[in-house]
Amino acid sequence: MKLHTLKPAEGSIKDRKRIGRGQGSGAAGTAGRGHKGAKSRSGYSSKQGFEGGQMPLQRRVPKFGFNNFNRVSYKAINLSDLQILQEKYSVDTIDLDLLKSKGLVAKNDLVKILGNGTLKAKLNVTANAFSKTALEAIEKAGGTASKI
Repeated sequence: MKLHTLKPAEGSIKDRKRIGRGQGSGAAGTAGRGHKGAKSRSGYSSKQGFEGGQMPLQRRVPKFGFNNFNRVSYKAINLSDLQILQEKYSVDTIDLDLLKSKGLVAKNDLVKILGNGTLKAKLNVTANAFSKTALEAIEKAGGTASKI
């Protein structure tokens, strides 16, 4: 075997289709674009989502539901999270500043304390809202819950 005798495998190399190069090319006349219509013209570019004049999908599918612009969304913090905070940092007061500094809530989040988990420590908790079970659990443990 010598370098000058190397050839690619039979049938692996194929000439590209020379479109629009006269009758002898076999791709003349319409140059592979079919007959008439926007796609056969030069300068054609389709718009995203265009379906050839058919009613597009985003207009066929109906809208449903609505977004209530008066909705107040809270970041949920469970009692189990408060217990972990108390054990880890041995604090007796939990407020928004502490939650923000520990990365549990973002700067402008409203916080609601939920009653999932158990609370053994006596804590003074300050938040925007409390669930009934969370209020009962905090007061049962000997702590206080105050809304902002």
